[in-house]
Amino acid sequence: MTENLNVFAVRTLTQKEYFAPGHRACQGCAEALAVRLVAKALGRNVIVANATGCMEVTTTPLPYTAWRVPWIHVAFENTAAVASGIKSGLNVLMRKKRIPYKKIITVAMAGDGGTADIGLQALSGAFERGDDFIYICTDNEAYMNTGIQRSSSTPFGAFTTTSPVGKGQMGQLTWKKNMPAIAVAHNIPYVATACPSYPIDLVQKVKKAAEIPGPAYIHILSVCPTGWRSAPELSIKLGRLAVETGIFPLYEVERGRYRLNIDFPKLKPVKEYFKFQGRFRHLTEEMVKEIEKRVHEEYELLKNKSKRES
Repeated sequence: MTENLNVFAVRTLTQKEYFAPGHRACQGCAEALAVRLVAKALGRNVIVANATGCMEVTTTPLPYTAWRVPWIHVAFENTAAVASGIKSGLNVLMRKKRIPYKKIITVAMAGDGGTADIGLQALSGAFERGDDFIYICTDNEAYMNTGIQRSSSTPFGAFTTTSPVGKGQMGQLTWKKNMPAIAVAHNIPYVATACPSYPIDLVQKVKKAAEIPGPAYIHILSVCPTGWRSAPELSIKLGRLAVETGIFPLYEVERGRYRLNIDFPKLKPVKEYFKFQGRFRHLTEEMVKEIEKRVHEEYELLKNKSKRES
């Protein structure tokens, strides 16, 4: 059944590019790949509200743009609010017959800083109201565009310019904020995690989010060679290792029911993921063991939720 779904996803994925090549993203940027897959999955009838961040800066240097669909640059804090306004405006225009009735998908897109930190209040409000749009968080785990500062999505122990490594501190001091769980707590119809290293899974989830009425939230891990201090050619491998170690499990929550999309008989050691990233090179063996213990605990909780509701 899974094979059939994968073949169907490939066959129905348009060959057209709505996120054009020639943008200025860094070499090996997995975020650009994620956005390209999202754009291909959604097609032409879409309006994107994009927060300030890497994808805004690298894709729209005046007078050029990499976007081949209607696109609006918005501030860090109001991406979800603007998406709500777009959807309301479209509804009014269709009701007044100013434009024909048709399905136009509204997408809000922001990084982890614009989602988990600065934009959380607008996002929570839109979820509470039940506004019909897709929210895409491209999570590269720090404020990469402005100099690699920590966000609440930065993982424990990671080096950033504002979570330095030295005598008094060994990288990020807090654990990564669980944004998918926060979205689930709002009782919205659809929440999912995704990674461009698993492109078919990502495309299927975006297509499903577009079909389900009401708000949908997709949290995409986006490897950042610049901020992670990793080799550009390893971005796909690192995304896979994040999933294979249990650090970033791929799952979806549809109307409160959990489904673990990709599971493994045994998780790989987290050190296999860490060793390719300069931001973790200072970690002691004790810190690695502490991180792995927590990763395994959270993974088991997720597996139990998935089994209980399958």
